[in-house]
Amino acid sequence: MATQKTTTRIDPLTLEVIELIGTVVARYHEEYEDAAAGHALTGAQARLLGLLSLEPLPMRRLAQKLRCEPSNVTGIVDRLESRGLVERRPDPKDRRVKLAAATAEGRRVARSLRESLDFAREPLAGLSTQERESLRDLLRRMLGK
Repeated sequence: MATQKTTTRIDPLTLEVIELIGTVVARYHEEYEDAAAGHALTGAQARLLGLLSLEPLPMRRLAQKLRCEPSNVTGIVDRLESRGLVERRPDPKDRRVKLAAATAEGRRVARSLRESLDFAREPLAGLSTQERESLRDLLRRMLGK
């Protein structure tokens, strides 16, 4: 017996919210790519450096976070390492595992990248603290956090 799939229409408000979220994401990525280029980095290199500026991570975990193949991560880390922005070091918990970690210069570049992203900061500054907290809470709820 075949199951019948029911199609529900998206209400206009939900559709508008989806489109607005898509616009925000597209603008963020565009500005992020421009900021990365300002540091002679690709978007992928900048994202990886941003992750590593928070904590050292094994290559496999980086690949999961970036949603790409571990071999791609190896190439990105190689290029960042050659520029002195990233280093490899043994994991203190398991010396068989190598961690990628941002160097002091890498953390400086990552901080500069974050600070150069005006797109979201300026409009968010126009919201009250309560409005920003509400937006944050709603986004967390959407993401199940």
